[in-house]
Amino acid sequence: MTETKTREKPRRTKGKGKARGGRPGAPGKPRSAAGGARAGGQELWLYGHHAVLAALRNPRRACRLLLATEPALEKLGRAAQRPGLEIRIARAGEIARPLPQGAVHQGVALRAAPLPPLALERVLAVQPEESFLLVLDQITDPRNFGAILRSAVAMGVNAVVVQQRRSAEMGGAAAKAASGALDMIPIVEVVNLARALKQLEEAGYRVTGLDAAAATPIEELRPVRRRVLVLGSEGEGMRRLVAESCAERARLVIDPRIDSLNVAVAAGIALYVLRRVHRGAAG
Repeated sequence: MTETKTREKPRRTKGKGKARGGRPGAPGKPRSAAGGARAGGQELWLYGHHAVLAALRNPRRACRLLLATEPALEKLGRAAQRPGLEIRIARAGEIARPLPQGAVHQGVALRAAPLPPLALERVLAVQPEESFLLVLDQITDPRNFGAILRSAVAMGVNAVVVQQRRSAEMGGAAAKAASGALDMIPIVEVVNLARALKQLEEAGYRVTGLDAAAATPIEELRPVRRRVLVLGSEGEGMRRLVAESCAERARLVIDPRIDSLNVAVAAGIALYVLRRVHRGAAG
């Protein structure tokens, strides 16, 4: 992400005022290590420069409280000048207090609301003629989830579809691993992935599942203008009904000494290959 430097300093407050719902001098009570969107709408903590900067720049993200060191606040620049955002200058130890143990916050943490839900119909209604979507079937590790989102944004994916249950929490750990991508790409949560894939097929998408046992190498797939890539979970891969909903399956060709790849690594490779193929589509 390109950072814009400015000499204009955002408004800030100093002192150890009482945080909402917390004791004097404490930014707030720690939440779970994941801190995600499926936690009953509770506010969550995002941390790390890129994750916080992207959240502040995202008009769909309601931001409440920013804790930052002087240098970190300076680096955020104009992005911190959001109406209704409370800013507090804090030491590194104070910033770490509400975060998961060992969280690398880079001098900045943001208490924010989960992103509001998006309907699949709404996302499909605004897709261009050439569109590339990503579907994640029960990716539960927030760091893998975040890394996949980062690759998805880098490769120009238009939107990501996940299942509401048994998917990674979209909180601090995922946002940090995504390096801001969590707030850059539309993420749709659906109740039933197989049903969603049928809906995508009816909207003109070719549904491709990534499967290590598939006969077709991914680089040999036929170019299409609209494609969905489906990735299965870290351990089990795609579930049966999800796999059966794919029009085709393809595999990454890797050295036989290694039987599999981490799902985030596999996602990055597959997205790169399909974007190259996808952009060459003639019709």
